[in-house]
Amino acid sequence: MQKVNLAEKYELFNEHFTPKIIGEANGQYVKIAKIQGDFVWHSHEQEDELFLVFKGVLTIAMKDQAIHLGEGEMFIVPKGVKHRTLAADETYIMMIEPKSTAHSGNVESEMAVPTEKQEWI
Repeated sequence: MQKVNLAEKYELFNEHFTPKIIGEANGQYVKIAKIQGDFVWHSHEQEDELFLVFKGVLTIAMKDQAIHLGEGEMFIVPKGVKHRTLAADETYIMMIEPKSTAHSGNVESEMAVPTEKQEWI
């Protein structure tokens, strides 16, 4: 068992929209990512997805609303809800989601990182 220093983990990569796995608990992955720009519209039919902002501002756009999250704020996208994440400036986020959660749901995209190719750091 080891503690995790998030600031150190964020220093290990520069890519955007490339989740990195930093922990696992009860069948859930704890992931971090840096984002900037817009991700693809998608949904997760069987999984909820928790987003927590550590640095910057994250917008989670959905069909009928947009949620704006600042540092220290979180939001859970319920399963089946079509959404996309976007950030004008580089933003550091954490996600907690079931291990089975595909990065872009059932939408194929060049931006998506297949679950089996997501790295542990």
